[in-house]
Amino acid sequence: MIDLRGKNTIVTGGGSGIGRGISRVFAEAGAHVHVVDKNGSDAAETSSSLSGIGEFTSEPVDVTDVVTVQSVVSRSISEFGKIDILVNNAGIVGAQNWWQRDIPNDADWHDVHEVNVRGMVRMSESVSQHMKDRRYGKIINIASIAARQGSPDLPHYSATKAAVVSWTQSNAIQLAPFNINVNAICPGLIWTPMWEAIARKREKFGGPVSDARGISGREIFERVVEQWIPMKREQRPSDIGNLAAFLASDLSTNITGQSINVDGGRFMN
Repeated sequence: MIDLRGKNTIVTGGGSGIGRGISRVFAEAGAHVHVVDKNGSDAAETSSSLSGIGEFTSEPVDVTDVVTVQSVVSRSISEFGKIDILVNNAGIVGAQNWWQRDIPNDADWHDVHEVNVRGMVRMSESVSQHMKDRRYGKIINIASIAARQGSPDLPHYSATKAAVVSWTQSNAIQLAPFNINVNAICPGLIWTPMWEAIARKREKFGGPVSDARGISGREIFERVVEQWIPMKREQRPSDIGNLAAFLASDLSTNITGQSINVDGGRFMN
């Protein structure tokens, strides 16, 4: 079992979905997990729902606000003594009511870039000097298999996830001399609140699956799994958490700059 005892971790977007799954696995491995999310009540719910599994703290953080980002990093160092691990999981698919639009508008492109790309960069840059001073750190960025392919209905989202992969490689080169590992995970098909919203959009407008209209969101999701995933089963937040825990551990000392698919074989490198 992965041992993260004594490690202090920040998980952005930890209030639900993949972020909650990662937080759970990290706590089970013995880490102290600081769950941050724009929705503070979701972050608090993650902490309370996993009470008894491990050590959690939480607070609301908007990764698009540089002052807030710098504050949470400074406060975490002050209160917990160090930051060993950063998981950049916060992500969105569009601006308000994005799923009601067939084509993404300027607000969708702007907001997705600000959270998925600039938010990740802000968090990474804010913790990197502390990690460089300690000559130790693990940064894990949550990308997507959307980085591996174009998307007819979510092109803005795919573009940002491709940027996550590219930034991971650049940042890994920058931080390698300081014994800091930077890697990315590309999740496959996971039934989360984000995918539920994607399904609502495809119920209305159709999408890259045959007969997408007129069936429930969950049925759309299951058809995508059936058509796209060689192993014919959906992925789960804990799958992402398990790989993230490995990359956060000292077992991954010589792994950096990689973007690893967890997708049941959808893409094979």
